[in-house]
Amino acid sequence: MEFELTADQQAIREMVREFAEKEIRPHATEWDEREEFPAEVFAKLGELGMLGILVPEAYGGAGLGYVEYATILEEIGAADGGVGLGVAAHNSLCTNHIYLFGSEEIRRAYLPRLASGEWMGAWGLTEPGAGSDAGGTRTTARRDGDEWVLDGTKTFITHATVGRIAVVMARSDPDAEKHHGISAFAVPFDRPGVSPGRKEAKCGMRSSDTSQLVLEGCRVPADHLLGNEGDGFIQAMKVLDGGRISIAALSVGIARGALDAAVAYAPVREQFGKPLAAYQMIRAKIADMATQVDAARLLTLRAAWLKDRGVETTRESSMAKLYASEVAVKVAEEAIQILGGYGYTREYPVERAWRDAKLCTIGEGTSEIQRLVIAREVLRLASASA
Repeated sequence: MEFELTADQQAIREMVREFAEKEIRPHATEWDEREEFPAEVFAKLGELGMLGILVPEAYGGAGLGYVEYATILEEIGAADGGVGLGVAAHNSLCTNHIYLFGSEEIRRAYLPRLASGEWMGAWGLTEPGAGSDAGGTRTTARRDGDEWVLDGTKTFITHATVGRIAVVMARSDPDAEKHHGISAFAVPFDRPGVSPGRKEAKCGMRSSDTSQLVLEGCRVPADHLLGNEGDGFIQAMKVLDGGRISIAALSVGIARGALDAAVAYAPVREQFGKPLAAYQMIRAKIADMATQVDAARLLTLRAAWLKDRGVETTRESSMAKLYASEVAVKVAEEAIQILGGYGYTREYPVERAWRDAKLCTIGEGTSEIQRLVIAREVLRLASASA
């Protein structure tokens, strides 16, 4: 299978790389230390079309595919994982969910604002008692005339503080089986009863805005139900198939950034009269790191390529996300080892890459969940062909 980028895709990669090197990388350490969401950078990303990557041009988006999306996220992630996470959550989760399942009226009302970066979007699935077990959702939605009334608390929500709208999963039928009574709603933040809660003090991804989202008698119009009532969990799983490709691409970017730092350092740092790059053990580390990054990228591009062709990618998305996220942690850790004591300081970016990478093994389905999904799909396909 050939993954050579087209001329247009290469031009997009170069444009995003240049932007990331100029506008993101020089400030990443400062944003991390201050836990600052870089609103100005996201406004510029919106102007470049990077906040409506998958949105058709008819709704103000860039109208690109998943291969372009993965390429973009790798370049941003190599400069700052936190900014990359914000781009991924905005595009894959909130914006894409509205595009895939919103009515035409809802699409036209919100997608242009999201695609331009005028609004940042959030996605509310996780709760204090419902993480990997998303079917354990306790946030409720009850119909009251021409409105739905939502109550509950979502946690670990990207853009809960800086966003303007969220897609929220809530239990609309308390008597239905656990996965079948959940519906999805578009919840603009100007509605009464919705507000950000506690801001999370995170280990990494600190330039990404992460807080609780609190819903207290929050009323939204009936037409803000996305798709059919009771289909929210099914919708979320479909959205996550694409979202996991984005986290895989982000992981590749973080890993590549750490590898680049190690490769730049090893030839100039001398020990015992020779540069580190002259030692066989260091060269072996770099060889393994480079091989793992390339393998992760190929798994990610395979999933993206298939997604662009309308193929169901549950297995491929989970494989890419699992492998790339775990590679990102390993490569960042080896980069720290190569840089030694300096790698453990904030003078160099590899310790931040290490902290950022760990979230990729947790968010949008832990590594353990990915292994369950992959095994289920492999066994299902084997049974179907028997």
